[in-house]
Amino acid sequence: MSKRLVVFGHGPVGQSTVETALRHGYQVTVAQRSKPQSLAEGVAFQPCDILDADAVARAVANADQVVVAVGFPYVSAVWKDVWPRAMHNVVEACAVNHARMVFADNMYMYGPQRVPLREDMPLTDYGMKPAVRAQITRIWQSASEAGRVKVAALRAPDFYGPAVGLSHLGDIAFGALARNRPATLIFPPDMPHAFAYVPDIGRAIITLLEAPDDAYGQAWHVPCAPTSTPRRILELGAAAIGRKLRIRSLPVWVLPVAGVFSGFMREIAEMRFTFDRPYEVDSRKFATRFWKDPTPFETGAPETARAFLKQVR
Repeated sequence: MSKRLVVFGHGPVGQSTVETALRHGYQVTVAQRSKPQSLAEGVAFQPCDILDADAVARAVANADQVVVAVGFPYVSAVWKDVWPRAMHNVVEACAVNHARMVFADNMYMYGPQRVPLREDMPLTDYGMKPAVRAQITRIWQSASEAGRVKVAALRAPDFYGPAVGLSHLGDIAFGALARNRPATLIFPPDMPHAFAYVPDIGRAIITLLEAPDDAYGQAWHVPCAPTSTPRRILELGAAAIGRKLRIRSLPVWVLPVAGVFSGFMREIAEMRFTFDRPYEVDSRKFATRFWKDPTPFETGAPETARAFLKQVR
C-alpha cells in the first residue's frame, strides 16, 4: 500500500492519525488553513481551505490516500452550509486523483436510538446537525456506489484523551480536575455512555488505510472500551492524580430552557438524545475484521488526567 498521505485537519484526531502514520512509515502532509504551531519532524504542511475546491484539489494532487479529520464550529447553521461543500470538495479531488479516503466521522446520522448503534441503521432526517451528517454521508456513499471514489467512514462516539480540550470529558471535566475544581458535565454523570479514546481512533484510521479495497464503500465503528459512566471514568482519572472527584451536572430537562438564553446550550439541547438515555456502540463489525483491544478506561482515564495535570503545572 502506498504511503503518500494527506491529512485534512490537525485537531486531536488529526494529530493522533499523523503520529500513528509516522510510526507506520507514511509520508505525511497536513492540509488546513493555517500551519499548526507544532508539527512532528518530517511532516509537510499544505495551506488549504477545505471549502476552496481548487485548494483541495492541489492538496490531494500528490496523495495516494487521504484522511478527513476536520471540524467546524458547533453551530447548526454553519454545519448546514459548510459540511456538504467540504465533503463534495474532498470527494471530487479524491475521485480525480484516484486517492482513497478515510473520513473520521461521528454517529449523529443515526438520530435518536434506544439500542446499541450499528453501521446498518438507516440515516436520519432528525433535527439539524444529525440531518447534516446524514446528508454528507449520502454524498460519499453516492460517489462510492458509482465507482468514482473509494471511501471508508470511521465513526466514533464522543471521544476523550490527552490534549482533547473540546470534549464532554475535556477542559470542563478532566481539565477541571487537574485544576482541583469540580468537573462540569452537561449530562447525567451516572448514565452509561460510550467514549472512544483518541489514540484508538488514530490507530483505527491507519488500520483502514492499510486495509484492502473491499473495506471501502462502507462505515466502520471504532472499538471502544466497555460502556461506562462519566462518573466512573472521572473517578479513575482523579485517583491517578490524587484529586477528590467533585461533579457539577445539569439536569437534562434544563437544556431546552437554557437554550432560550444561550446559543451554545440550544445546540447542545438538540443532541440531548445522546445522553438522556444509555448511549452504546456496537463495534463487532470492526472487531471481527481487524482488532478488538481498545484502550481500557483504567489506562486511558489516568493517562488523560496526567496529561491535563502537566498543562497546569
